[in-house]
Amino acid sequence: MNEREYLAERFEEHRPRLRAVAYRMLGSLSEADDAVQETWLRLGRAEYHEVVNLGGWLTTALGRVCLTMLRSRRRRGEESLETYVPDPIVGETDADAEGGPEEEALLADSISLALLVVLEALSPAERLAFVLHDLFSVPFDEIATVVGRSGPATRQLASRARRRVRGAEPPADADPPEQRRVVRAFLAAARDGDFEALLAVLDPEVVLRVDGGATGASALVRGAHSVASGATAFARVTEQVRPMLVNGALGSVALRDGRPSSIAAFTVAGGRVVAMTVLSDPARIAALDLPLLPA
Repeated sequence: MNEREYLAERFEEHRPRLRAVAYRMLGSLSEADDAVQETWLRLGRAEYHEVVNLGGWLTTALGRVCLTMLRSRRRRGEESLETYVPDPIVGETDADAEGGPEEEALLADSISLALLVVLEALSPAERLAFVLHDLFSVPFDEIATVVGRSGPATRQLASRARRRVRGAEPPADADPPEQRRVVRAFLAAARDGDFEALLAVLDPEVVLRVDGGATGASALVRGAHSVASGATAFARVTEQVRPMLVNGALGSVALRDGRPSSIAAFTVAGGRVVAMTVLSDPARIAALDLPLLPA
């Protein structure tokens, strides 16, 4: 094995963690892959013989790449934060069974779409400090070299981000079995057009965020009556709704004309749905690596 092959092998060992960091930093699966690829290119140009801690070096290099991408995105003003939904990660589930150990492990290692939505409102430096420290336990001294600030200033960045996240993130408190029970009840009530059953499973202050992309079907809906009305209307024009794992927790994929038309994630607290996050942008859904949906 030559040096290049050895380096590639070592990099592949770190790729899953790097992709996980980049996804949380960027909220986009394609951009996360681009960031990981750019990190690999930077490693090839570096004096890697002098690198003692390859994992730390790669995380720092990836952080710089993501920071540049976030700052560029903010300057372009690409997204409306009110209705923007990050890319979901969709997986298969057994809709008729309780989540087993593998599903619960996936949930524990996942990040909710609701939290990713909140992270979009942070400044690039705040997001980097929060993701690297709070989600991946990277020391502040290492983060400081990425954002170009002192250690204490970097701590302040993470602390400010943490306060904003706690103040904005829907307060999920359901364990996996409870989350599945509530989501199943919502899906059944929507399918049956049972308005009262929908009201029973929706928090009175529930928030629904729908990102329709260029189709113009984006919306931010508040309140149980409005969300229930929308759910029943949606069910009437939808061919089928299938329970699927969305970012590690039970969600759903709706089909129209045999193709996925929307992907929904649910935040559950107090035995009710407190937030729904729906991606219905056809272009973005088509670009996702979705599992094969059974006929």
